[in-house]
Amino acid sequence: MPPSRVRFSPMEGATNAALAARGLSKRYGEREALKGIGFEAGAGELVAIIGPNGAGKTTLLSILAGILKPDGGEVVVASGEVGWVPQQAALYRRLTVEENLYLGALRQQARPHIRRNLEASYDLFPRLAERRRQPAGSMSGGEQQMVALARALMAEPKILLVDEPSVGLAPIVVRVVIDAIAQLKARLGVTVLMAEQNFQQALRVADRGYVIVHGSIAFEGRSPQELRENDLVRKLYLGQ
Repeated sequence: MPPSRVRFSPMEGATNAALAARGLSKRYGEREALKGIGFEAGAGELVAIIGPNGAGKTTLLSILAGILKPDGGEVVVASGEVGWVPQQAALYRRLTVEENLYLGALRQQARPHIRRNLEASYDLFPRLAERRRQPAGSMSGGEQQMVALARALMAEPKILLVDEPSVGLAPIVVRVVIDAIAQLKARLGVTVLMAEQNFQQALRVADRGYVIVHGSIAFEGRSPQELRENDLVRKLYLGQ
């Protein structure tokens, strides 16, 4: 198996691509979590990675974020910072909302733009501006997810990886959070790769998507409609 690697360079044959995975594989003991996965996300796209629990979505995003090392394959990033929003926010609970946001700007290139990005975060999430002095751990699950998204924005990412943003949230809050992710893409031009179990909410905002099953890409939908009409997706999510 070829060695795994991450490289930052223009991608051959995909001039508009911001992020690509090629032949990614990952094992946990005897279990193959990823089996030669390949995909691309174009600049400014919101691409959904959908699939059932345990399909390999979190493993894939963790590799793309540099949290895990793959056993094989490569990740190619055209340019720019990659932001990471893990499941269930992972905030510093005793720190205030604003203190958590400042921690997102530790990267040297982001420091000169802290004030601008802080204002952009509060413009995107007015509720956070109202509660900037409140401990992050005392906020609701949806509000904490907003803090996590805003914290990622503070690093000025060109690519944003969002892992299961709807986990543990009430349906009405899920819609608010998913809409906020769509706004990040629309207003800031960020490329978003979002792993999500909530099929309907993901496809409501995605430009296109991939279906991952048992560690492999089972289907690539070039539009939300194409995904909705796919037989595998119907079986997984609609019981048809």
